[in-house]
Amino acid sequence: MQELFIDTPDQLQNLCARLAGSKWLALDTEFLREKSYYPKFCLLQIANEQIAACIDPLAAGDFSALMPLLEDPDITKVFHAGRQDLEIFHQLWNTLPTPLFDTQLAAMLTGHGDQIGYAALVQKLLGITLDKSHSRTDWSLRPLAREQQRYALDDVIYLGRIYLQLKAELERLGRTHWLADDFKTLATPATYQIDPQQQWQRIRGRQHLKGVQLAILQSLACWREETAIKRNKPKGWIIKDDVLLELARRKPKDKTALSRTRGLERHTIERHGDTLLELISDSSRLPAERWPREKAQTPRLTTEQDAMVDILMCSVRLLAKKQQLSPQALATRKELEQLATGSQDLAFLSGWKKAVIGNDLQKVVAGELWPHPINGQICLTSSGE
Repeated sequence: MQELFIDTPDQLQNLCARLAGSKWLALDTEFLREKSYYPKFCLLQIANEQIAACIDPLAAGDFSALMPLLEDPDITKVFHAGRQDLEIFHQLWNTLPTPLFDTQLAAMLTGHGDQIGYAALVQKLLGITLDKSHSRTDWSLRPLAREQQRYALDDVIYLGRIYLQLKAELERLGRTHWLADDFKTLATPATYQIDPQQQWQRIRGRQHLKGVQLAILQSLACWREETAIKRNKPKGWIIKDDVLLELARRKPKDKTALSRTRGLERHTIERHGDTLLELISDSSRLPAERWPREKAQTPRLTTEQDAMVDILMCSVRLLAKKQQLSPQALATRKELEQLATGSQDLAFLSGWKKAVIGNDLQKVVAGELWPHPINGQICLTSSGE
């Protein structure tokens, strides 16, 4: 396989011409986001059967020559755990490579474990141990050493071989269509769009707030998200989660009260104090019907419901074993608790999961299927057997 490092527009143009007509392209990115809200794009790796290349976006400039390849409907774009990579494509070029294939998702459906890493999958399928000594590299620094380039290329050199193996296995098992919805979600722009108004739901500890406190938290979290986006800084650099929770809980009315808030830095008060007080004041006056609401919590289980969850957990393990899948990839205990209390709005009651476990779990709840011991083995059988 020819290995290239592309850092001029002419080189990029030539590479794209050589990659045209490929059946698939393996793609990966290197980026930094420790000091910014948006990921800083530092390197693009791309490969087909004959060529593997690192493209330097800091030097190659205009990437428009690459767009026809990324949008070609006859070329499958292959990623491993590609959501963050795809976020970069959406952010920079407002496009998403399609059609696409994610080997981590495919590995889950072919019995290789839930959320398996790329290096582990390469070892498992190809028997190759990858060098991970550059996993903490600062990819924004130039020049990149030859061993850094080689490390980056490994992320796509073997990806195509993994893709072909997993694709063949999915076809053999008749599961190719199972991933259609997952791939559609990855290729949907809305997946990568951020709604500042909903960011309060991502703050751990919010369950200890109630009523108007949640309205204050929503307002503060929205302001923080918009400020972080505008300044392209990590939102934790603007103000930390625990400080937002404390502000929502205490509802300070002046800067003296602000200064007594644990973890709120003086420079933050000087820069944003008036804004914070205004947001807290305005949110405190919102009528109850405008307060945000947490999603309904699973009610406390009765003894019978708790026993039913144990039976459902056992059933999931049996069904997963039958399909050579990870139980964790099919359903969580929390989801099974919701099923036991009557909820039907669950991920495993739609799509491919419904066919694999959903229909049978509903029968378990209805008493039509039960785990039974048969000849020293636990089997899922109908009550009449």
